[in-house]
Amino acid sequence: MGMFDRWIQDFETAAERRQHVGDPDWSRGARLHPAIIRSVQRFQVGESGDGANLISKAGGAGDAEYAIAVKLFVLEEQNHARLLAELLAAADAPTIASHWSDTIFVWLRRALGLRLELLVLMVAEVVALGYYRALRDGTTDPLTIVVAGRILADEERHVPFHLDRLRGAFPRAARPAINAGWRLLLAGAATAVAVDHGPALRRLGMTRRQFVGEVLVKVAKPCR
Repeated sequence: MGMFDRWIQDFETAAERRQHVGDPDWSRGARLHPAIIRSVQRFQVGESGDGANLISKAGGAGDAEYAIAVKLFVLEEQNHARLLAELLAAADAPTIASHWSDTIFVWLRRALGLRLELLVLMVAEVVALGYYRALRDGTTDPLTIVVAGRILADEERHVPFHLDRLRGAFPRAARPAINAGWRLLLAGAATAVAVDHGPALRRLGMTRRQFVGEVLVKVAKPCR
C-alpha cells in the first residue's frame, strides 16, 4: 500500500467514525462571550472554502491517490466549517461572509504552485492547532469543548498529511532557507492572529505572547 493509499484509508475511517458518533447535541445551546463569538466567526470563514484550487493542483500533480486524499482532506475542512456554523447557531450568533485574514491567505495560496501552496496551508494548519487547543482548554462551555476537540483531532492529522507530501519536494540545499522563511511566515501569521483574536484569547486564559509561543514551540520543519 502506498503512502497516500494509507491516507485515503485514514480519511475514510475518520469519516465513518464521524457518521457513527453523530453530531454533538446542538439543542443544549452554547454560552459564549461576544469576543469568542467574533473569534469563532473569523475561523469559520477560514474553514469554509471549497478547496477547488487545491484539488485542481493536486489533480495535476500526477499522483491519483494523492488527488483522492486531497479531496477527502477538503471534505474534513468543510465539516469543520459546518461544525463551527452550528456552534455559532447554538449561541444565537450568525456566520460572517468574509474576513481580511482569510482573504489574504486565499490570495497567497492561489498565486502559488502546489508545493508553495502547501507551505502556506501548513502555516494556517499549525496556527489552527494552537487556536483550537486554546478554545478547547480555555472555555467552560460543554458544547464548545466538544466541537473544538473534534476539530483539533482532525487538524493534528492534517499536519503530517501535508508533511508527507512535502517530504523530498525541494532540493536538499534549499531546505534550510525554505524552513527558515517558512518559520518567519508562521511567526508573522501567529502574531497577526494573536493581535486580531486577543480579546478572545484573554477570555480563554491566554495572552497574545503565550499564544504565539505555543504555536512556535510545537512546530515541525516542513521541508525534510
